[in-house]
Amino acid sequence: MAHALPSSNTAPAAVRPDELATPEVRQARVELAACFRMAARQGLQERICNHLSAVLPGRDDLFLVNAYGWAFEEITASSLLVCDFHGNVVAGEGVPEITAFYIHGRVHLRHPRARAVFHTHMPNATALAMLEGPPLLWAGQTALKFYGRTAVDPTFNGLALDTSEGDRIAAAIGDADVIFMKNHGVMVVGGSIAEAWDDLYYLERACEVQRLAQATGRPLQPIAPEVAARTYAQMRSGGRDSARRHLQSLLRILAKSEPDFAS
Repeated sequence: MAHALPSSNTAPAAVRPDELATPEVRQARVELAACFRMAARQGLQERICNHLSAVLPGRDDLFLVNAYGWAFEEITASSLLVCDFHGNVVAGEGVPEITAFYIHGRVHLRHPRARAVFHTHMPNATALAMLEGPPLLWAGQTALKFYGRTAVDPTFNGLALDTSEGDRIAAAIGDADVIFMKNHGVMVVGGSIAEAWDDLYYLERACEVQRLAQATGRPLQPIAPEVAARTYAQMRSGGRDSARRHLQSLLRILAKSEPDFAS
């Protein structure tokens, strides 16, 4: 279903050892590993496929990403790879899955605001991405967290096995924070790991309740646009603080039940 990235013909980015050992890099590794573990608990992963990445603190040309062959529940802070945008692994054991590089590397490169990029085939959001028409409808309060923040990539073009497909996906994101990839899955981009996790989790919850409501066969009751916009503004007013607190709760939970995630 997926395969490893071939060797790059470009020399790896120069990295000093001290750049990989800062407290900020350590914290990013721990936070990203926590997101993998909790995503596995929540059923948001697809075994050794799907990928979460984050720009390396202190370097805008490097990013952390999971190694090919590791399931989300196996990920630890130290197992994460550091890659450059040419496909080179500059730190860590293993290589990224090929689509992980071509999707995440190109999105990070083309969208500097995307400090974290989470791509999954989580079931409810992916199910809505398989339907004709707009995936997420404005009929539930949780959905309004994403009001005006979503885009749809209408073109399923097979696996992302080269830079052109990665660039096409990056272009489809535009100014959105969430993109539904038709016949494929979803991707969330955030200004921090905390923001990306918060959006990923609540996106799946919003899609889940919409799917359940639609399964009744009764029409959805839409929320008026002016109310939707006002509610979205209310939610966003404390968004970053809420996302930070959400991530901190993950760290506390995992520190008790799966402390090896931080190793």
